[in-house]
Amino acid sequence: MAEVQGSILGNAVLRREDPRLLTGDDKFTADLAADGVAYIHFVRSSFAHATIVSTDIAEAAGMPGVVGAWTAENLEMADFQGFPMFPPEFNRPPLAKGKVRFVGDIVAAVVAETREQAADAAEAVVVEYEPIPAVVDMEKALEEGTPILFEAHGSNLVFETAIEADGDPLEGADRVVEGRIVSQRLAGVPMEPNGCLAIPADDHLTIWMSSQNPIAVRDAIVGQLGLDPEKVRVAAPAVGGGFGPKAGAYVEHFLTTKLAQDLDRPVKWAEERSENMVSLVHGRAMILYAKLGLTDDGVITGLDVDVVADGGAYPGIGAFLTMFTQWMIQGVYDIPKIGYRARSAVTNTTTTGAYRGAGRPEATQMLERIIDIAADELGIDAGEIRRKNFLQPEAFPLTTLGGANYDNGEYEKSLDAALKAADYQGLLAMQAERRASGDTKQLGIGLSAYVEITAPAGLHVEYGAVEVNEDGTVVARVGTSSHGQGHETAFSMIVSDMLGVPMDDVTLLQSDTDEVPRGQGTMGSRSLQAAGSAVHVASETVLAKAKTLAAHLLEANEPDIVTADGGLQVTGVPSSNMTWADLAQAANDDSKRPDGMEPGLAHELDFDGTDATFPFGAHVSLVEVDTETGEVQMLRHIAVDDCGRILNPLLVTGQQHGGIAQGAAQALFEIVAYDNDGNPITSNLMDYAIPSAAELPSFEATNTETASPRNPLGAKGVGESGTIGSTPAIHNAVVDAVSHLGVRHIDMPLTAQTVWQAIQDAAAQ
Repeated sequence: MAEVQGSILGNAVLRREDPRLLTGDDKFTADLAADGVAYIHFVRSSFAHATIVSTDIAEAAGMPGVVGAWTAENLEMADFQGFPMFPPEFNRPPLAKGKVRFVGDIVAAVVAETREQAADAAEAVVVEYEPIPAVVDMEKALEEGTPILFEAHGSNLVFETAIEADGDPLEGADRVVEGRIVSQRLAGVPMEPNGCLAIPADDHLTIWMSSQNPIAVRDAIVGQLGLDPEKVRVAAPAVGGGFGPKAGAYVEHFLTTKLAQDLDRPVKWAEERSENMVSLVHGRAMILYAKLGLTDDGVITGLDVDVVADGGAYPGIGAFLTMFTQWMIQGVYDIPKIGYRARSAVTNTTTTGAYRGAGRPEATQMLERIIDIAADELGIDAGEIRRKNFLQPEAFPLTTLGGANYDNGEYEKSLDAALKAADYQGLLAMQAERRASGDTKQLGIGLSAYVEITAPAGLHVEYGAVEVNEDGTVVARVGTSSHGQGHETAFSMIVSDMLGVPMDDVTLLQSDTDEVPRGQGTMGSRSLQAAGSAVHVASETVLAKAKTLAAHLLEANEPDIVTADGGLQVTGVPSSNMTWADLAQAANDDSKRPDGMEPGLAHELDFDGTDATFPFGAHVSLVEVDTETGEVQMLRHIAVDDCGRILNPLLVTGQQHGGIAQGAAQALFEIVAYDNDGNPITSNLMDYAIPSAAELPSFEATNTETASPRNPLGAKGVGESGTIGSTPAIHNAVVDAVSHLGVRHIDMPLTAQTVWQAIQDAAAQ
């Protein structure tokens, strides 16, 4: 047995999850079967705002294979509160009562022996509506005289938050630049739509679902339906993407579970893509009005921001995300005065929720656009104006005017690295040549510098446990829930590094309330810093106990016990060793343990990182814009992201690439759009534009490493960083490509049509 040399941490290790995904061995919710399963289909409103005059389910109930049909009249269920801070008048009836408030609101449910029979019967449900004028525009929703969605509340305002500046934040500025930045509504569009399978058995209930947070969903279900949590198991099999929208419970989960109970048989819901586009919560949907005060030489003197956010119908966390925007409103800059006001409205649209970044991208989008507008108006280089205003490393730790407690940061370092990797001066020279030549295809160079918050709002606490089995294998349990990030690989690396066991001998248990007693799930880029740290501390504690045991049994001094391949040994004496199997068996043997030692080699804890961490970085985008057609082509994208100490660069790079792709999608392609009557006009993947690899260049992603002091791994999150940094860089690049033609700003998405129109409008002035 040889002593363990070096550390696996910091090395590129292939993902353990990939072989199962590539061979199809992993099973997703829709793949799961159950004896006697029936299928549920929801009848959804085709009106955005209407009174329900009548609902006739008689024909549907008598169709072949139909087990039953329900409306709010024959299935009484408590209304669902989408967010605990909001008044109860905003709660959503699982089956609409008296009124529908968005296209996709559920009016009735049908259960049948087959999925096809349930869908056919749902078509036979006859609903008579009396339309009401729809409220689609979030700003108009807050105006006097606009129809009220929830009469009991008396207005369409659901949430407000503000930072009160000490006096006028723009007072004393030499120049004030203004901008209106739209962060358009997006759909999450995970590869796997939503769904669940509820299986009653005796007095217990098992619910399989595609979820980022089975423990929280279990708690929501038992609370909503009045069940005993000890008798309800919620678990996620393989999950085909989440991006935030799968972080919570849906009324569809409650309905499926309730009807499985009532029918005393398994009931399955497998969401269709068109259903997913209107029922899975949307993201973003904010308008930010910014005024930035500066001196003539580009030093920021103050910032004043007004925000309107769209909570959709039946508001959830999306209406609260203006608070996250507030936390990050200062960004990476030394801003002496900030004023911030945000209002969230309800509208006759799909409810909004968390989507990769959840309130933080909107702050960065606003800051990085207004900084670029200021650079153009003052005639200062985009890199120089940022460098001039960066917070400096010696300022940390720092509580910002937005209320965020920054741990540390070296913002200039990441920007310099990005500019060097891009050959920024070379790009500027190429751009000047294109402009001088009058070429119809112009180059645009866009920068962004960002800081974001990971593990926010109490998410820095997480459950973890490690136990060595008597065969020498190890089981780790975490309260987070993987949906593609590589948790099995990352947490196995931590255990392997600490205990010296092969990664293949580590089993990770997650996403199952029967296996994990508590936890906060996966969102907010928190898993490694919170759950990973819990696994690290648990492994460290197990190792300390094992060393005490080995020293006792090997008759050695405890400091002389070291980790070896597959166990522990006396340093320098390979023959004096014990395998992990030996140690685990001895730990369970009363005759072999030292006096006072508890049985077993196991430890569990709730790790508390005390606060969030703050990753940061800089991105450079190079685009080419055809000034005759408005078509945009990404040529290069350079990202330098700092997520603290890097555990596995392969996993980090994967997160960077995925995040950049989603950021590019918002900048150039994606938008959920409604007509004036509240009808979604991008409700399937024929109309909702998602880029493929063919539309994207090969990203150039690297890192700086600034370890966080708030956890033993030094880790910060990286799952959302690419999204936050890329969108404004690409946005700035496209505007930069046509700025010499008089274009000052263009709203996202920067489609060929919108870019071409901006060029025409500038030429006409």
